[in-house]
Amino acid sequence: MGMAASQARFLGLTARKTNVEYEGQQINQQRTTLSNQSANYYNQLLGMEVPVPPSVEDYTKTVYSFTDGALENVVTSLIAQGEGKYLVSYTRSYTDDTAVVSAASSIITRSGEEGNYKYSVGAKELRALGQEPSEEQIKNDEYLSSLTEAQLEKLIAEEKAYKEKLDEKYNGGTASGDTAWQVYYKHDTTAGTYTPVFYKTSDLTKDTTIYSEKTGASQSFIQAYSTGSEVVTDEIKGTEAKLEQDTSGRYINITLYDEEGNATTYALTTQTTTDQDAYNDAMNQYEYDKTSYDKAIEDINNKIEIIQIEDKNLELRLKQLDTEQDAISTEMDAVQKVIEKNTESTFKIFG
Repeated sequence: MGMAASQARFLGLTARKTNVEYEGQQINQQRTTLSNQSANYYNQLLGMEVPVPPSVEDYTKTVYSFTDGALENVVTSLIAQGEGKYLVSYTRSYTDDTAVVSAASSIITRSGEEGNYKYSVGAKELRALGQEPSEEQIKNDEYLSSLTEAQLEKLIAEEKAYKEKLDEKYNGGTASGDTAWQVYYKHDTTAGTYTPVFYKTSDLTKDTTIYSEKTGASQSFIQAYSTGSEVVTDEIKGTEAKLEQDTSGRYINITLYDEEGNATTYALTTQTTTDQDAYNDAMNQYEYDKTSYDKAIEDINNKIEIIQIEDKNLELRLKQLDTEQDAISTEMDAVQKVIEKNTESTFKIFG
């Protein structure tokens, strides 16, 4: 190999070695970037909160109750006042057999002229609740016509009481007008009794209640009300009391004081109850959180796996460049020796 060829080859190898070193630097920078990304993902994993299943004990509580005559009372709160006294709140429940309750909706028929409409359920005409019926209404109603004058007076008084209950429960406690409620009496052929059925006059006359022009029947069912049994719960708050405990710390007796300071002692019944609905809600939330957590973990692991594959490929490429650089260095050493030999031979000739 001549002097010029050797020098050209050496310069080419030098440029190639520089390119290899530059590519190696680029690969190292890419691996550093991948390493930072991987560290960020691991930090996300460390910062994630692991869902914890709910404990039944967190939704279980001890309930104290006592019997006051025929009423069952359940203690809802105890606030210590010092000197062994407490402010106690409790609920009492009882069944009201004469309560007004929602009944099955029904089709109402409207007849007559505007401004003087009459409403009926089947053949039963409705009339104003608590108002004395007219002679025609008594005559056309099998139940009213079967009553004596004294019974009819008692019925009117009873209807006024029903009207107060209806207003209290379904009219926000506000007393309504004389014609705000309509009533008819439904015959129970099995028991041989008549049960009152009530309707709000406003439900019968409102614009959204459409009646057939041909038959007068309402195009939708209208809410009805009647009498029945209903569990009523009252809450008594802030009653002064003293409590007696057993050796385990549980309350066994409660002494209540009335406004005059008279004391009455009742035996307490202890019962452990679990709010199953709240526990189920918490468990459902846990299952949702766990699914979201597992999905997030899977997504992050997939991203880390992709980074590791990319880093592995870069590492293999870097090893190839190391091998290539070693080969270039070896060849450059050989070319350098040839150049030195050619130089030495040339100077000997001229010498």
